[in-house]
Amino acid sequence: MLGKVFKAYDVRSTFPKPLSPKLAWQIGYGTAQYLTAEAAEAGHDEPMMRHIVVGRDMRKSSPELTAALTQGMRDFGASVIDVGRVDTPFVYFAINYLGCCGGVQVTASHNPANYNGFKISKIHARPVGMDTGLDEIRRNAAMASADKVTPAGGRMEERDLWPEYRAHVRRFLDPQLVAGTRTLKVVVDASNGMAGTMVPKVFDDIAGLELIKLNFDNSTGEFVHEPNPLVAANLAQLREAVLEQNADAGICFDGDADRCMVVDEKAQLIGCDLLTAWLSRRFLDENAGSPIVYDLRSSRSLPEIITESGGTPIKSRVGHVFMKEKLREHGAVFGGELSGHFYFRDNFFADSGAIAFACVLSALAESGDPLSTAIAPARRYAQSGEINFETEDKELALSDLKRAFPHARVEELDGVTLSQDDWWCNVRASNTEPLLRLNLEGKDDTEVERLVDEVAQYLGERVEE
Repeated sequence: MLGKVFKAYDVRSTFPKPLSPKLAWQIGYGTAQYLTAEAAEAGHDEPMMRHIVVGRDMRKSSPELTAALTQGMRDFGASVIDVGRVDTPFVYFAINYLGCCGGVQVTASHNPANYNGFKISKIHARPVGMDTGLDEIRRNAAMASADKVTPAGGRMEERDLWPEYRAHVRRFLDPQLVAGTRTLKVVVDASNGMAGTMVPKVFDDIAGLELIKLNFDNSTGEFVHEPNPLVAANLAQLREAVLEQNADAGICFDGDADRCMVVDEKAQLIGCDLLTAWLSRRFLDENAGSPIVYDLRSSRSLPEIITESGGTPIKSRVGHVFMKEKLREHGAVFGGELSGHFYFRDNFFADSGAIAFACVLSALAESGDPLSTAIAPARRYAQSGEINFETEDKELALSDLKRAFPHARVEELDGVTLSQDDWWCNVRASNTEPLLRLNLEGKDDTEVERLVDEVAQYLGERVEE
């Protein structure tokens, strides 16, 4: 069963089968074994380095899975600090604020209500993926059995860190908004997820901010719409409300509130690469010359704007594991990914939906322009958006694609990127499905449509959304 729940970047599956409380105990035991050993090998012998932070989302299965997970940790001998029902970035904060050896958020992020899982982080909230510890945790868990273990009696304590977390996030807010000298009306769709808890606790009493709240009730563990803001249909309610309320902007969070998508005052979706470009100017005003990290699927306008603003663009593979490591490696002040993850040096190089929201509010307050006007300079090229193709032989398809464009520059940082002077595309293979994912950019919509058709013939059968 363990093999069915471990994914590339986390543990995730349906509850109670295959992800059962029994498996959660094993994973807790294996996680504690790994995290405490990692801290010891790094030379950390402080008492808190045998403590693990655990938080959970609002799903019906989360309390039961949390209880089993933490019992496994305690039976190994680790102490657990339960921070309660929180958003995933809260756990990243708590690991660093308390100086623990790591932490786990019990969540299935944007998946349907019958899913759950564990997002595991090590010391300094560094991500644990299959190549950075998750495989070792799986091996540890496979060897652990509650029937054969003598419980080591690790301690359990509950901590309320909301005041500290609130203060941390609000460091990123423009004082004009806090004081009420600049006012904004913003629609927020919490997707019946943890933003329904986080937003009121962090943003409710800001003098210059009027919040129009959608889907904030997270008491049932059910969703009015799928908690995935990357799917356009899930933004329909938000877009309608922005227009009805004559709001300055709208934002939609995913289930565990580590990702968000933004629409402008015209209810137009803003791609996260364009949002990163716009926010980069603000970060570079305050941190001249800093690197900014972006994922390789982003518009060419993003590295162009970073360079024009005096920064250094750093291209990364897709995925939070790679983005966070690039930020640390280069000391980058900020980074953004098309998936809606935004990363911050002053947030321990971790991503945060709450801080991204604070930064969007602050940049909008400072500009004084409508959001559509502020974003317009980044809309330099036409984009296809991500298009999926089904194919059984992904490697053969990528080889055929490279041969079909012999004059293109080829980069294989993540999948295959083909570049020519007036267009480029990236094709990446899915880790879990027989799919190739295409992103293409060109000078105008007509050219993009033509090029997509040309590239598509090598990629298999197009999957219609």
